[in-house]
Amino acid sequence: MASQSQDLSSEGTVPKVGRLARRIHGWSWQAFPIGMGTGAVYVTMSGIEDHSPALTSVETVFFFINIALFLLNTTTLLIQAILYPRQAWRLLQDPVKGIFVPLVVLSFATIIIGTINYGVPSGHVSPGFIYALFWVYVTFAILVCFPMLMIWFNKPHDLATFTPAWAFLIFPMMLVGVVGFNVLRVVPAEDPRALGVLLVAYVFQGLGFFVTFFYICIYIIRIMMTGFLDGHQANGAFVACGPPGFTALALINLGKRAQQILPKYKLVSPAAGEIWYASSVMAGLLLFGLAVFFFIFGALPYWFKLHKHLHEILGCWALTFPNVGWIATIRVLGDTFGIEGFFVWHTIMAVLMCIVWLVLFSFTAVAFWKGKIFMAKDEDVIKDMIPEKTRESESETSTIVDSTEKPPHNVHGYNYV
Repeated sequence: MASQSQDLSSEGTVPKVGRLARRIHGWSWQAFPIGMGTGAVYVTMSGIEDHSPALTSVETVFFFINIALFLLNTTTLLIQAILYPRQAWRLLQDPVKGIFVPLVVLSFATIIIGTINYGVPSGHVSPGFIYALFWVYVTFAILVCFPMLMIWFNKPHDLATFTPAWAFLIFPMMLVGVVGFNVLRVVPAEDPRALGVLLVAYVFQGLGFFVTFFYICIYIIRIMMTGFLDGHQANGAFVACGPPGFTALALINLGKRAQQILPKYKLVSPAAGEIWYASSVMAGLLLFGLAVFFFIFGALPYWFKLHKHLHEILGCWALTFPNVGWIATIRVLGDTFGIEGFFVWHTIMAVLMCIVWLVLFSFTAVAFWKGKIFMAKDEDVIKDMIPEKTRESESETSTIVDSTEKPPHNVHGYNYV
């Protein structure tokens, strides 16, 4: 293959590579937002007040689509790592595509939530298995986030190109609180394991939120310097909705579980459960307002700043999953305060989420079919197919050939021929 590549390159042509090989080589971690956007649909729909069996069936379809996309992405990236290890390592170190690596953990989180929603009530999954999945998720988040943070922060980055999407590096740890309160829906308060889940969920939710809040502060500084995000970065403005939205959702729900769990074990004080719940609702309201502000702040200039290019469609999936947190919080606030308007607002946003998913999925399918996304060039595939030693020897040979073609010259009294 190396000799064939060298011969054809000397003739000025590039050998053709199979379409499947170009797909595998061109796959990237940016594929996971598609699954997360699909998960956003059933997570949002599951909170609709008037919940019919038909609606549950539709949610289940989206749940299995999400699982299929997760398996497709992980399998393709694994094959890529085996066949083209240089490309796989290049993606991990890429300052843009590398920030999407932790999204594999977030995709796993949506699958856990879907399993709780549809697997446990049907009796196919036990609460004990869900408890084990919680610790698998926590371990998975730590093992992915910390190495990626070390790789990413090992190089300097330009503040003028900052986007809230850089916070993806810490998102999986922030979502421990969201996964935790969903686990506590099926693990009863009387179970001793519930206390451990509650405390760990609070710790990681606080860790994730405050670190991502630092990113949001940098985002405000960035737009003060350069104005609103434009081009493909305009999608990243919606990522700023994620930390306050998901933290509001987690705090209110964890506070509600603390209201039941803490009195069971007579911890802190007799009124600790009530105090935790009341303070969580107040903090949740504050963060909910911030999330809605960032949504409006990103939506108003969005259409005018976005570049309508089909090859940038993957970035548009940021319209879906970062907004799930504050949209789901609308339903929780409706339950908390008994205000019907919250339920209507939540239903409207759930319908809009479905419409956005349908539009994005259609454009993504067209972009995939036309080769605008997940399609490498022939020369890039061939370059990574040639062993490193062969490439080095070819480079040395070409250098010798070039030097022999040049006329002899004298440098410091020596003839270099």
